[in-house]
Amino acid sequence: MYVWGRLARMMATARSRGPYQIGDQSRLVFRCLPTDIDFISHLNNARYMMLADLGRIDVFLRVGLVALARRNGWAPMIGGLQSAYVREIRLWSRFEVVSSIETWEGTSVIGKHRFVLDNGETAALILTTGGVYDRRGGRFLEIEEVVAALGNSAEPRPPTEPERAFMISHRNLREEAKRA
Repeated sequence: MYVWGRLARMMATARSRGPYQIGDQSRLVFRCLPTDIDFISHLNNARYMMLADLGRIDVFLRVGLVALARRNGWAPMIGGLQSAYVREIRLWSRFEVVSSIETWEGTSVIGKHRFVLDNGETAALILTTGGVYDRRGGRFLEIEEVVAALGNSAEPRPPTEPERAFMISHRNLREEAKRA
């Protein structure tokens, strides 16, 4: 079951969080509900991905990408992700999903989603890679082109070592999947 109620709430309150600037963080507060847990009574790994989706959609809405994509026939797409779980999120626990655009290179953008417990500790970290597909042109767009179309002049920072390793690992796994 998707998180439709949470998606509707996030979309209805997006304006109250103000515009997203590249380099900012999206912060969404949740509580771990009975529909989120597995048999161990903590947030299940599939729900982490769905809640990261909400953080990503919040960023896309507030930066203006959703409206721009609709006008231009573009489709923001996730290419892959890597997750690390370091602490559990128990039933009824309150937590935040802190999402950000970290950097980009060519047609790939790196996003980060950090699941933060009430005490400030990180429960999980998810790195994502994605791009913006131009359906009319049949190609992935250079992220600099997308950033410029958004009216932003932000420059990407060099990827950190973990981000670089993630990008290489993702590229290798993607090539493997294409051969399979």
